[in-house]
Amino acid sequence: MNFLANLILAISLLAPLTPTPPGVVRAVLFYSPSCGHCEYVITEVLPPLFETYGEKLEMVGIDVTQPAGQALYMDALKHFELTSGGVPFLVIGEHGLMGSADIPEQLPGLIDSYLAQGGVDWAEIPGLQEALAASPETAPQENSSALPETSAPASLAETFGRDPLGNGLAVFTLALMLAVGLGALWRYPAIQPGDSHPWLLPALSVVGLGVAGYLAYVETQQVAAVCGPVGDCNAVQQSEYAYLFGVLPIGILGLGGYLLILAAWVISRFGKAPAARLADLALGGMTFAGLAFSIYLTFLEPFVIGATCAWCLASAWIMTILFALSLPPLKRAFLPLPRR
Repeated sequence: MNFLANLILAISLLAPLTPTPPGVVRAVLFYSPSCGHCEYVITEVLPPLFETYGEKLEMVGIDVTQPAGQALYMDALKHFELTSGGVPFLVIGEHGLMGSADIPEQLPGLIDSYLAQGGVDWAEIPGLQEALAASPETAPQENSSALPETSAPASLAETFGRDPLGNGLAVFTLALMLAVGLGALWRYPAIQPGDSHPWLLPALSVVGLGVAGYLAYVETQQVAAVCGPVGDCNAVQQSEYAYLFGVLPIGILGLGGYLLILAAWVISRFGKAPAARLADLALGGMTFAGLAFSIYLTFLEPFVIGATCAWCLASAWIMTILFALSLPPLKRAFLPLPRR
């Protein structure tokens, strides 16, 4: 995010100590260095606005992955009476814009509105003025390309400590997934071929489709997710790990995976050999791959991202059960006798 470095270098942090100059609009952008939506806002949305408004627009970026930045971010959410949120989160006056859809859509109009009123100072977020006043002075530069000093990566304890309750639930889920997966493989020789719960697998696949479909909507439409009381779905969905190879949204991948599992079950249940036998094999292979990928994603949440998504945990639970349910059909696929 080189532009963000230039943006911060181009702002004098002594500005909060003086009254707002006439006709100047000041805004605060909360961001994460690993957030793809943040990078889009910083590199695509903001540069044209700075060209248009020049010195009439002042902005400061706050990294929410740093302890002080995270504390200010939580205070900002409380200021706007939000129980959960995500980044990018831009605060301008008494408006809070969240996500890479709302910011480009609403920010230009708000800037014009505040300029018509004579400008607006930094938002009255508790601790913001003190934090900016305590920051080291940064002189404006006309053509700056140097990066600010890179802060040390957050330790494992700091990463986990961003949301102990949500991350603890993720660790519990991770341990249970490993236990169920390894236990199912250990019991595989004793498993009877067939379908012990014939309609549970498609029912769970439909539920998984709903979960993955909602996550796909959040990721592709770049809107804030509706989160429960535990975790921070938006922090996860707006991280770089919400995209496979930086391109394919994980929600879309999950949507396709559940559709294929459901299709394989239909062929397994109603098709004839050899298609039904191949579908049984596909069920075992796809659910195993889904379980392994879910374990990887669940590990990232508490130990790398530092936030947990309840929707993602729900999908992980579903995939774990689907894997256990796919083992009897998988064993049936290796029977020497015809199925019917």
